[in-house]
Amino acid sequence: MTGDASAESEAVRAWLVERTYSDDEQNVVILVYATPDGTRYLRKERALTSFDDARDTTAAIDAEPGNLGRVDDPETREAYASEAERMRAKHDPDDLI
Repeated sequence: MTGDASAESEAVRAWLVERTYSDDEQNVVILVYATPDGTRYLRKERALTSFDDARDTTAAIDAEPGNLGRVDDPETREAYASEAERMRAKHDPDDLI
């Protein structure tokens, strides 16, 4: 294994930048986490099974690089970078949001 291969397998810290409800399905929350520079993101969908659903949402996650998508739109990239920086300044990665 080369140094490049091990670097590609290391988890990448991504910060919560967006939380919305799905228009297509009821009781689905969409979480978007992005890298601090806004260039990569991870979208997670979470079904809310009840009002007392106890699954936690943290300020940041450590994602596998292969699970991250690229942000091609410059405005979206800038918005994600700005929100990721705001989250980093206000929260520790394990803070519940």
